[in-house]
Amino acid sequence: MYDTIIIGAGPAGLTAAIYAGRSKLKTLVIEKGVYGGQIALTDDIENYPGALHEDTGASLCNRMAEQAKGFGAEFIRGTVTNLVLEGAEKKVVCGDQEYTTKTLIIATGGSPKKIGCPGEAELTGKGVSYCATCDGFFYADMEVFAIGGGDAAVEEAMYLTKFARKVTLVHRRDQLRAAATIVERAKANEKIEFLWDTVVEEIVGEEIVEAIKFKNVKTGEITEHKACEDDGTFGVFVFIGFDPVNALLQGKITMDSAGYVITDDNMRTNIEGVYVVGDLRQKSLRQVVTATGDGAIAAMQAEKFLHE
Repeated sequence: MYDTIIIGAGPAGLTAAIYAGRSKLKTLVIEKGVYGGQIALTDDIENYPGALHEDTGASLCNRMAEQAKGFGAEFIRGTVTNLVLEGAEKKVVCGDQEYTTKTLIIATGGSPKKIGCPGEAELTGKGVSYCATCDGFFYADMEVFAIGGGDAAVEEAMYLTKFARKVTLVHRRDQLRAAATIVERAKANEKIEFLWDTVVEEIVGEEIVEAIKFKNVKTGEITEHKACEDDGTFGVFVFIGFDPVNALLQGKITMDSAGYVITDDNMRTNIEGVYVVGDLRQKSLRQVVTATGDGAIAAMQAEKFLHE
């Protein structure tokens, strides 16, 4: 029997483990992949307070994990296949293994929707990004392409103009789906150009993005854009949606229409003793710093719940 089980070892889950372990709770962290979740793919961490020079997402989260272990948190590799949330004791099933806990902190995060074209996966973190706030700074005075046509895509494209000398917004239709007021601001921005009726066919490069191939959906014409010699590369920012990793919670916890779990300010869900943190939670900003804040709050709320 554990005092708390944490599912997911991204920044939110790792911070929860640090605070839970430090509070002398018997703590188990279950992670199916590498420590860090999405942030593990980020080569540079510059907007997290106190990050070391040349910190990567992986190095930052590995230090978090070691810190949690130092406070007594246990870690196992495994894929959670079922959750039993009813009653005072919660059950976490990993294949043929079953773990019991008094409280549960779920930090399974989210996953940006992918284009699905050749080269995208291989060049993620090497010119392909899904977060302007995280990576826009690295393309100062360079050219970038923003893929998408909704509110998030247009807002992120405008954010990228703070750094890039030119932002091309690529959309598969001939008009944007974003709100009219957002579209007006984007069209008034001299740094933003638009590439209509176009999808990404392939992203090309060895160690960095070197070229991108586009397909016009109406004519079928394929065009290629190569990095200029001065830059050597350019950024491809994909903003076509985001999926919360919520399969384990379907029909068990209250979610919004997009599938994000609804919590209060103390990370509590509609089920007593169950907390949700990080990108899985309904929130306005998804960054490492907000994820760590969520994790700290959830762990302290779990400790308070157990004490009471």
